Order: sequence, then structure tokens, then C-alpha cells
Amino acid sequence: MKEIALRTTLAALLLLVMPTAVWLSGWRWQPVEMGSGHKALFWLTETVTSPWGTLSSAILCAWFLWCLRFRLKPALLLLVIMVAAILVGQYSKTFIKEQVQEPRPYVLWLEQHSGLDEKNFYQQKRPERSTLVRNALIDNVQLPDWLKRHWEFETGFAFPSGHTMFAASWALLGVGLLWPRRRVVTIVVLVIWAVGVMASRLVLGMHWPRDLISSTLISWLLVTVATWLVQRYCGPLTVPPDEQREIASREQE
Repeated sequence: MKEIALRTTLAALLLLVMPTAVWLSGWRWQPVEMGSGHKALFWLTETVTSPWGTLSSAILCAWFLWCLRFRLKPALLLLVIMVAAILVGQYSKTFIKEQVQEPRPYVLWLEQHSGLDEKNFYQQKRPERSTLVRNALIDNVQLPDWLKRHWEFETGFAFPSGHTMFAASWALLGVGLLWPRRRVVTIVVLVIWAVGVMASRLVLGMHWPRDLISSTLISWLLVTVATWLVQRYCGPLTVPPDEQREIASREQE
């Protein structure tokens, strides 16, 4: 358990660098000219946004199963534990949002510049909120249409960030489960993807830095427990001798 906690903690600290730096800098979201970089961040966000998040999870589940190569029964248990870690995070996010009820940055901006009433906005049901956002932006020519549509779709509360929790959980699962197999490329890709998703939530006006920090910490707790359960009930995460030879060959290449 100590080894698992150590590597997931180090990975969580790495994920926390960006949002913590942004928080300490005092940065606040303001609309700017949206170029190709912003559009790329939007597409990163879309890999987590429903329904594409389901597809991302399916792909990652299949990849983790292939990388770990457990027998059928422990493989099925591994699948259950991974999916449970993601779902528990998402249900926890929903519960916490309803308790904290923190407005999104773009909602406060619309209140200041488009006459949207934040308290009245969050008293409405989601379809009515989407209509209010659409009407508030109807004459705005500065913001791109894809961002307007995203705001219309994402009208919930801010704290914590479900997108961050999703991406950070998968990145931490990669570190927790795949580091003993030295799947370094997979881990690096997952960490970069998670940081990109986190950055997109800030740049697109969806979250505050503290939302990302809290979500990462929740993900760290869930993934640390999930990784321990996998090691306890699915089999050792260390590499079998035949796969060790394959890894050694791969590293030499």
C-alpha cells in the first residue's frame, strides 16, 4: 500500500502544479480572442464531455486490460474496480455541486456584461438555463459559436470539476496500475491529456482553479483505494518474467 500511495501521491502533486500556480497568480477568467489553441483545448474538453466521455472510458478500459493481461476472472474484477472509481467520482461530484452551488466563471461574467441574474439563473431547470445563456449571448460577436454552444450545454455548478475528476482519475489509474509494468508512454500521454483537460476548463470559463485542485485530490483518494483493491484481489501489479523480458527488449530499442 505504501508504494501505491507514494506513486499516486507524486502523480497527484504533478497534476496540481498547474492549477495551484494559476490560483496563486490571482488569474481570473476574461474573454479573449479565441484562436486555434483555444479550439484545441475545446476538443480536449470534448473527450470528457458526454457522450464522448463514455467512448474515452471504453477505449481506456480496453487498453488497461491489454496492458495488465490478467486472466478472465481478475480482468473482469479489474474492469469493475476501474469503472467504479470513475463512477464514484462522478456521483460524488454531482452531490458536492448541489451542496456547494458555486457559480461558473462564465455565469458571473454574463451577469456583469449581459444582465443575466446569477441567482435566478440557478433556480431554473437546465433547459431554461440553456435558453437564458443563448439569449444573453445572441448579440455577442466576440465569442465563437462553439464556445457559446458549450456554455449552453454546461449550465451546472462549478465546484468541483467533473471533467478534471474524470481525466485525473484515469491519469492516476495509469500511474497506479501501469507504472509497475513500465508503460511509460501511456502514463505520459494520460498525464498530458489530464493537464490539458484541466487547462481547458479554466480557459473556457467553466471552472476556478480551486475546483480543479479539489477534484484532483478526490481523484487521488479514489484511485489510491482502487489500485490497492486491484493489487489485493486481481493479482500482483509487478511484471511476470516473460513480460519483463519484453519490457527489457522494448527499452533497448
